[in-house]
Amino acid sequence: MLYLSENIKKYRILKNLTQEDVAEYLNITPQSVSKWERGDCYPDITFLPALANIFEPSIDLLIGMDTIRAEETRYNIHKTANEFQQNGDYQSAEKVYRDALLIYPNKPGMILGLAGVLALQGKSEEAIELMERGLPLSINEKQKSTTRATLCFLYLKCGRTEKANSLASELPHTRESREVIQPLISQGIDEDEINNSIKNILLGDCKGLW
Repeated sequence: MLYLSENIKKYRILKNLTQEDVAEYLNITPQSVSKWERGDCYPDITFLPALANIFEPSIDLLIGMDTIRAEETRYNIHKTANEFQQNGDYQSAEKVYRDALLIYPNKPGMILGLAGVLALQGKSEEAIELMERGLPLSINEKQKSTTRATLCFLYLKCGRTEKANSLASELPHTRESREVIQPLISQGIDEDEINNSIKNILLGDCKGLW
């Protein structure tokens, strides 16, 4: 029932019907339809076939099963890629994300997931490009924080120290914080230390990135 309220409203509007029209068809009050659309309550399950008949999608579409299945699919993609990464099989994880991006080209989780795998493989320039593309799309604060922290080290690795410092100064007070990262940048750490920092950030708490 998670998406039922918004779908009743969406399909009603698509059919150019008022709440009164729907109420009349179902022999209920317009106030009941209004409550359904606001999510104050849900229609009795016996109304679902009639609602599907009015709006003409399947009951599965009406209750949002397409959205639920898509979310489950994306979760399983991240889970599979994460298992490969934890086992050090970065090439298989990269393939999982590249295949997924053919289906979900604008999903920030897929873009940043691939970027992370590339960073772990030392493919820094492409990882930077993807992170810069995916960050503005993301609304997951943990994902954004982790990506920005990784991006600091990628900039440093590619000789863009000024960009690394600038981005590090904007990091929040978290595990991937400016208090931790800026001193490392100032110290001029070597490439092995940069790679270890990237690995610790990306593999330390993968579930928070999904």
